[in-house]
Amino acid sequence: MEWKRLISDMRFGLEHYRDPKGRGVRSDFRRDFDRLVFSSPFRRLQNKTQVFPLPGSVFVHNRLTHSLEVASVGRSLASEIALALHDRYRDDPATLTALESAEEIVAAACLAHDMGNPPFGHSGEKAISTFFSEGAGAVLQPRLSAEQWADLVNFEGNANALRVLTHRFKGRREGGFAMTYSTLASIVKYPYCSMLAGKKGKFGFFTSETETFAKIADELGLIRFRGELPRYARHPLVYLVEAADDICYEVMDIEDAHKLKILSTEEVTSLFLDFFPEDRRCRVQTVTEMLSDPNEKIAYMRSSVIGALVKACATTFAEHETEILNGTFSGELLDHAPERERKAYQACNAKSWEKIYRAREVVDVELGGNRIITFLLEKLIHAVCNPELNYSRLLLSQVPSQYDVASETLFSKIQAVLDHVSAMTDVYALDLYRKLNGLSLPAV
Repeated sequence: MEWKRLISDMRFGLEHYRDPKGRGVRSDFRRDFDRLVFSSPFRRLQNKTQVFPLPGSVFVHNRLTHSLEVASVGRSLASEIALALHDRYRDDPATLTALESAEEIVAAACLAHDMGNPPFGHSGEKAISTFFSEGAGAVLQPRLSAEQWADLVNFEGNANALRVLTHRFKGRREGGFAMTYSTLASIVKYPYCSMLAGKKGKFGFFTSETETFAKIADELGLIRFRGELPRYARHPLVYLVEAADDICYEVMDIEDAHKLKILSTEEVTSLFLDFFPEDRRCRVQTVTEMLSDPNEKIAYMRSSVIGALVKACATTFAEHETEILNGTFSGELLDHAPERERKAYQACNAKSWEKIYRAREVVDVELGGNRIITFLLEKLIHAVCNPELNYSRLLLSQVPSQYDVASETLFSKIQAVLDHVSAMTDVYALDLYRKLNGLSLPAV
């Protein structure tokens, strides 16, 4: 793959329209970023759970604050890499110009990477997939193709993000958000179909978006691997979006757990100091000793840890650039980071699984969210399958018009329901659950 082709400002759905711009005007990639910031799906992330319950007396991260932080880290990471690769391409001005845009593309892709996630954190994805694999939705399998069924039982927020950004919902324009090809490609962490999802259940595009991604991949020159089913090499900038996401959720989840007193100051200090060599560790400790507020101590160390991980990932990317462009790089950047940073990150991950993701307040959200999403799917999918019933007509009349619940095929009707449910905020889903159960009525 070649950087000069991988970086393209062509817009999906507007391929035949190019707007000539003069100097000093925002780049198309900056327009992507701004378009996302001002969009309704992005605003709704402020009321979607990241890990801990929302809202609480202690303000922890939600999907929106997480996405903003990922964009910040992703921008820094892309900037470091462009600098690291500068000498390598000093005699290739076109490639250097392309790499200069990486910072804006990665920032925009980071903003968008969670826009397809349903309410109630990652448990929301699991609730949707198990509704079909284990729940009431299992009876629909004989009426769907193998590819469509694989989409449902492996429901993936990453694949749904591509759909949110590219699908033409009713009343909307061609191309969805009409994002640039490079930004769209940079959010697809798993560039293959659901039939290749495997045990982890990860994939990058639904059956309905197979042609969409193929069009993007062909334009950018992404390598397509041999085989009957579509599977591509990642766009190189995906590795930066993924690394920024991993850095933020791991480090920030630990900081949030400290604020909620799930982890002690001593535990977090021990974890964070392991990221630094001896001389740097002494400097960090010197600064923290000047701070009396435990939260400020952890905040300072957290910022230092993020800086260390950004440099480690940038170094790793530069070292493995040839493999990445050839589509032969395996794993994530953090898997190949220098030993100190890699082991310290793994220790943080182990601590998170031991004490954070199994904490009572986190599991309570998963249990409640699972029940709410399962109930909503039962009612809405029954309604689209039986639209002639009186209750179905009443319920479907309340679905926003952009979701085509009266479309021609069963699969597209189910997708319309999933579009609606996955777009909900935690509060909206809970409120609708109460109303449909008769636990909440207007003016009562």
